[in-house]
This record gives sequence, C-alpha cells and structure tokens, in this order.
Amino acid sequence: MVYQKTILLRTTKHGEMQDLTEAVGGIVSESRIRSGIAQVFNVGSTGAIGAIEFEPGLLHDLPKTLDQLLPPGRDYGHEQTWHDGNGHSHLQATLLGPSLTVPVKDGRLVLGTWQQIFHLECDIKPRQRTVMVTVLGEG
Repeated sequence: MVYQKTILLRTTKHGEMQDLTEAVGGIVSESRIRSGIAQVFNVGSTGAIGAIEFEPGLLHDLPKTLDQLLPPGRDYGHEQTWHDGNGHSHLQATLLGPSLTVPVKDGRLVLGTWQQIFHLECDIKPRQRTVMVTVLGEG
C-alpha cells in the first residue's frame, strides 16, 4: 500500500526550524500501514528535512553552524546568475538534503526518544512550504 498526504507550512525567516514529528506520525496513523517506511520530502530547493533532538540549544546551533559553513554574502555563482541573495540558502539545503526516510513498525514511526523530524527554512524570506509525506508498506 501507498498513502500520500501533504503538510503545509508557513515559515517566517532564514534558520527557522519546525517540528514535524506529530504531523508525520498522524499521517502514518491515517495510512493504516503497520510495517514499512515514511518518506518526508520538502518540495523546493531552499528547505531541508532531517532528524534532530528538537530542543532550544540545537535549534540555535544548527542554523548557526550552517551559516558558518556556508555564510550569506559570499560571491556564489548563484548570485551572479540571479542576484537574489540566497546562494547560501540553496547550498545549505542541499547539504542537509530535502528528505528523510523513517521506518514504520506496528503503525508508528521508529524514532529514538530524543529524535524528532524537522523542517529547516534555509531561504532568506518567509515562504509557504509543502512537505510531501509518503507512507509505503503493508497494513
């Protein structure tokens, strides 16, 4: 069986992180799939999906670290092409990746106690985001 549903997000700024764990878990429950996988995918090239302990320190540390590795304001080729100031946004999102696959067992996500699914806004302006969740498996 395959079950798909979207999560719509509004983001307000670069570096904003949102916890998707409850929403994804709800979609898994709706799917009635007992054993399989849940794949979570950000539609767009400047947002990222991952797993982290969703706590204030890491919510600060991850965006800060990405800005240190790939800071705004460098002479990125993307800036020369589009002049939109978000070359670092594309690179940060690519580094983390647009998707995450989580096992499903007994109709529930298999995550560690301190492991949550997040969306990270890497773009420099507020965005309307679509996250596609695909649950694949057996009922």
